[in-house]
Amino acid sequence: MTTAAAILIATENVADANLIMKQLSQEFHDIAVSTDPKRAVQDFERHKPKIVILAFNQLEKAERYYLGLYRRSTLVHALPHRTLILCSAEELRRGYELCASEHFDDYMLFWPMTNDPYRLRMSVHQALRQIAHCAAPTARDFAVQARQLGPMETVLEDGMARGRAQIDSATRSLAAAEHDIGAALDGLSRRLSQGEHGDLVQVTDPSGLDLEINRVKQEEIEGPLRSLDAAVRPLGQWAGALTQELAPQLQSARALQSLAERVPATVLVVDDDTFQHKLLRQILAGEQLDLVFAASAAEGLAALRKRRPDLILMDVELPDMNGIEATQRIKAIEQYANIPVIMITGHSGKEAVMES
Repeated sequence: MTTAAAILIATENVADANLIMKQLSQEFHDIAVSTDPKRAVQDFERHKPKIVILAFNQLEKAERYYLGLYRRSTLVHALPHRTLILCSAEELRRGYELCASEHFDDYMLFWPMTNDPYRLRMSVHQALRQIAHCAAPTARDFAVQARQLGPMETVLEDGMARGRAQIDSATRSLAAAEHDIGAALDGLSRRLSQGEHGDLVQVTDPSGLDLEINRVKQEEIEGPLRSLDAAVRPLGQWAGALTQELAPQLQSARALQSLAERVPATVLVVDDDTFQHKLLRQILAGEQLDLVFAASAAEGLAALRKRRPDLILMDVELPDMNGIEATQRIKAIEQYANIPVIMITGHSGKEAVMES
């Protein structure tokens, strides 16, 4: 059974969970707790939280817990949420580094207790606002969709051209069929009048036969064929009229595409080698691109939730999760499945190539 919660407190210490629950319950009511590491994935997928508070006494445990979610949960990548880590005084710098690298979203000093009992609640308020803000489409979201309109005019023109060609071909075929059928009937009438096929048919009135053949041509062949031709011809007129009717919409699509070209495409680079980051910045410096870097698979997957890239450059060897596995997880999420991924690696062996 699914019981949605705005806040999920993840910790291995029940007393800490109760303490945090007591502080938050003064303003928030939909709060859940996860204290059993074996049930971490089940708890997350059951409650579908907007905020995950990682309240472990060591940040290394928080990293391991969250990486476990990314490895085993199929929902964590697709569900918009924010992560808040609680730190001791000794690990504040590490907490800052983890959030600055977008591994987590925010951190706060919690152990030993400070004189600011409102800090935790304020952090939750801010995270909820960020979630609400991210739900609204951004200029980049519109730009991504507008770029898809680029080929529309060409596809429409090609389709109309092929349609007109088919209509013209059908018209010519009808005219040719009318001519060929008429010629065949005239030839048959002539042969019968000249006595050919006398063993089958005796013609006693050649003029009457010609009249009957002409009647059949005009009434039973030419008439239906010309009616069919008349029914086909308006399709060509409709195609031309449709192009004119769509002209304003096509103009709007061109304008949107022009605006979209002003918004840089985003490339997410998932690679733990800072030298590679500098190298890629240099190589792509002349392009209109917004480069986003992640030093691990978890950071890359977290970046996807905040900013949908147009392209992903994925290193094969990463410190926390193989790049192949990370790509498989991305492709398994419907909203990210169509993002192109280019694997980058220093390994040229057959196995690495085949896996990629």
